[in-house]
Amino acid sequence: MTEDTLKEGDPLIAPSTTEHPLYESVVEACKSVYDPEIPVNIFDLGLIYTIDISEENAVRIVMTLTAPGCPVAGEMPGWVADAIEPLPGVKQVDVEMTFQPQWGMDMMSDEARLELGFI
Repeated sequence: MTEDTLKEGDPLIAPSTTEHPLYESVVEACKSVYDPEIPVNIFDLGLIYTIDISEENAVRIVMTLTAPGCPVAGEMPGWVADAIEPLPGVKQVDVEMTFQPQWGMDMMSDEARLELGFI
């Protein structure tokens, strides 16, 4: 789902394919990727918006960055793809960047907030 295909009432963040057998492995792979400026993985930071896994095991990640001007903006999608591609059963990985909705600190997990001293 892209910004131009959103209809009124559609969620801004598409739901993930949580029931797929590869879902937990993909989450763990995402947790191995860190924003170099923040000592918390990108999944717990809330930068991974959607993990969509097809019946053919093609993985589509929709993610964002803490800020559009992030110095690693050009590299981060590749890091995510590199973490997921080696997983057994994964056929292909596409990583899509979005800034809609804009990332906010409320998207962080409790673990991330604790790690960063917000709770």
